[in-house]
Amino acid sequence: MCFIGNDPVRVLSFSGSRTYDLCEKQAATHVSLEQEFDRDLSQLWRELEERVVSVANRGMVPITFQPSQCCLNSQTDNLRYPLAVVEGEKQAATHVSLEQEFDRDLSQLWRELEERVVSVANRGMVPITFQPSQCCLNSQTDNLRYPLAVVEEPIIVEVVFRNPLKVPLALSALSLLWKFTLKGFSDPQGGATGETVSNEKETTALNDIIDTQVIPEFTISPEETKVARLKLLPHKTGELHVLGVVYNLGTGEVGNSEGSLAEDLMCVRGQQNLEIQGPRLNMTKEEKTSVRYGPDRRLDPIITPPMPLLEVFFINFPTGLLCGEIRKAWVEFVNVSAAPLTGLRVGSTHPEFFTFGSAASDLTPVTPTAAEHCSAYKTVAMPPSVATVSPAAFGVTSGDQLVVTEIPLSRGVLGPGEALQIPLWLRGPDQEGVHEINFLFYYEITVKLSHRVLRHTAFICASRSLSVRAMASRSNTLHGRERETEEQQEAEEKNGSMLVFVDVENINTSEAGVREFHIVQVSSSSRQWRLHKCINPVGDKDSKLASRERGKLCFKATRCRMEEATSDAAEKYTFADLNLGNEQIVSSTTPCADFFFRRGLHSEARRGGVSAGGASQMQRKSLTPQSGTDDGGTSIVKKCSEVELDIIVLWKAYVVEDNKQLILEGQLHVALQTIGKESCSLSQKEETQEMVLLKFKPDVPPPVSKPSLEQLSHLIKTCLHYPESYDHPFPQKSLCTVPVTLTLSNCSLAQVDVIVDLRHKTTSPESLEVHGSFSWLGQTQYKLQLQAQEVYRLFLKACFFQAGVYNLGTPRVFAKLAQTSAMCETSQQSAMPALIIINSI
Repeated sequence: MCFIGNDPVRVLSFSGSRTYDLCEKQAATHVSLEQEFDRDLSQLWRELEERVVSVANRGMVPITFQPSQCCLNSQTDNLRYPLAVVEGEKQAATHVSLEQEFDRDLSQLWRELEERVVSVANRGMVPITFQPSQCCLNSQTDNLRYPLAVVEEPIIVEVVFRNPLKVPLALSALSLLWKFTLKGFSDPQGGATGETVSNEKETTALNDIIDTQVIPEFTISPEETKVARLKLLPHKTGELHVLGVVYNLGTGEVGNSEGSLAEDLMCVRGQQNLEIQGPRLNMTKEEKTSVRYGPDRRLDPIITPPMPLLEVFFINFPTGLLCGEIRKAWVEFVNVSAAPLTGLRVGSTHPEFFTFGSAASDLTPVTPTAAEHCSAYKTVAMPPSVATVSPAAFGVTSGDQLVVTEIPLSRGVLGPGEALQIPLWLRGPDQEGVHEINFLFYYEITVKLSHRVLRHTAFICASRSLSVRAMASRSNTLHGRERETEEQQEAEEKNGSMLVFVDVENINTSEAGVREFHIVQVSSSSRQWRLHKCINPVGDKDSKLASRERGKLCFKATRCRMEEATSDAAEKYTFADLNLGNEQIVSSTTPCADFFFRRGLHSEARRGGVSAGGASQMQRKSLTPQSGTDDGGTSIVKKCSEVELDIIVLWKAYVVEDNKQLILEGQLHVALQTIGKESCSLSQKEETQEMVLLKFKPDVPPPVSKPSLEQLSHLIKTCLHYPESYDHPFPQKSLCTVPVTLTLSNCSLAQVDVIVDLRHKTTSPESLEVHGSFSWLGQTQYKLQLQAQEVYRLFLKACFFQAGVYNLGTPRVFAKLAQTSAMCETSQQSAMPALIIINSI
């Protein structure tokens, strides 16, 4: 007797499969699930593969060698991630197979991703009739509705058999038993229902309706549980009902010669019906008080007319990348059906990992072979001007739009048998480790408002590359000497400037064969700031970093020009490039700008709350206090220390692989948000939230937010104008007076009260030696009121009694918002001494 297990049936609508007849050709056996696992045979294949690898590598077996495993089970080494099947350089999309275990969380992830793509395709609305695609049905899926299958696409039913006896059982002519009702779907009223046929008595005569696979031999050892996969290929539309399995049952010893099973054994005809009990109903009061079960429709598919069928292939798709590495691959879309498809879109859980480029991107070279040795970036010989671009040009308009990318088709349709090949840029994740990237390919049917999907899961191993830290500090440099008029000087001082320090460290441990990294360019992107020039005093512009080496770069950043801050440019970003190598990379084009706008959007995009500027813009918005907890001046004060500037570090890595030198490219992003606060390219790990006790009384309202002393210190920017050296005849005149101009700039958008105190503040004995012998003449304390972004010049006189070196940075400047009581000293007085040399002549 042969029993069927508790969860006996899994049904797979296997889209895209093909059957081939073997005439005089014999295919290699390779590995199949019908083969039993043999540890000795597995060790033999491992030793043979190791010997071939040794010969291919001149007698050496690489340290990273891992034997191939094409079939995984409980007795194999499952510590490594399995790799997808690769056909040369072409890798097919994984989609869904019966080898994959059902994962409820993963199934929910695919459902949410499909729902988001459908929402984008329907202009932000999910249709009421939407039902998520289910390609593989089992006891844990929703089987209350009739599944859909397509004409000329196979249906695979997996049935589990168990032999409870102590003797082997031999099954022959094993096949599915079914009932089919012909029905046409071309009629708008639902179509006419035809006759009902079954293969219970006739099999070969019904092959023109449904082709039924027959397994000639199926042997089950004593007390063994074995899986059989049976296939049906429908040729007509209608309603199919799989009733059970039929077979010839006999007993015999395992290992009989081929073809002798049916002849040498006495067989009886057997049949087992597949009656699946549905889930228990527990919604209404009547259902809860009684035991009722709902239907399970997984064996009752509806066969629909022909639909388009998409196959996707990845060309030169990597399995390993350095963190931030940019790699150019290709994707090929093939319509293998007889029906056209339209509305092709791609959704992903990791939109920051890939991009198809912008609509205006340069798609040359047009083939993977021509692009083999080309740079993934667009480069020019001469430095271009500063470019201003909009995030919408790169498909970044909202969270859903970012997750979903529309693939442009010729005439909007991919016809039967047509193929489309487009470039795909990839960027290595910022965190090292193995990352699972999920792609959902969505396409629509031209004749009906319905869609199909194709799934693909890729595993990317990311290795360490560079760590970039950056910090912005307000500059105290003088501008007046290089300006022609006072109006230009005042405008420049209102705009202001910053110093940006970029610290780059090579954290790669050379396990990937990386010899050194070259920092070839540093670019910036912002709506307010841009990098102006590099002020590093180095002769060799190309910065090289070997393993564990660090380098520091310093740049001057200025505000964008006033004419750029128009209403049209309010949502546009200014890209500025400062190249340190021989070539200029255009950062405002694909793929550099694409990955900049997609940076750090993994968690935010899944929630659908990404603004046009990306995740860093959301973080900056969070700096603004909530309404009701602000005293009115906190937000104004915070804006003085906030900065919206993103640094893009572009690098090249020289790798030795198989005695060949390869050049890898990449980019890292650092978002500067606050002046004086360091930011890093490596995202910090989110801390786990601790358990909070329940409270049964209302919380105390939060206190009124007030500006901190550090924030108040950034209200006023000060700058001293004086000669670096001054000659004076002390023998003739004992007193030397030098004119000094103290420039005060209001960095806020509100009125600020300022107090300037010229009296010396003695903090240490060393300070007496520096400025103890000079004094300020005239008024020693000033009370001023500066309007929003006003620049005020205070003319002072310093008196010296003898020659020497003096520090003029003694004026203390206090600032507070008008009509507030908190007064704070600015933080720039102790930043750098203002030295003057007094010479005696």
